[in-house]
Amino acid sequence: MPTELDAKGMNCPMPILKAKKALMQLEANDTLRIEATDPGSVADFDAFCRNGGHTLEESSEDGGVYTYLIRKAS
Repeated sequence: MPTELDAKGMNCPMPILKAKKALMQLEANDTLRIEATDPGSVADFDAFCRNGGHTLEESSEDGGVYTYLIRKAS
């Protein structure tokens, strides 16, 4: 079961900063599920995962809410 992070209503760079802090608390290969409303978070989380070695397992949008599932780098 992934750890949940509610970043709705936050603007860049807060969703990324909150996700980075949450990932620091997790073990390698654990997952973090993030919900955000900032449209810029799509590109931000893609770059964040590529640069940090994490895996962006899922990315979706529904009614202006963007959901991401990130697997922490091992």
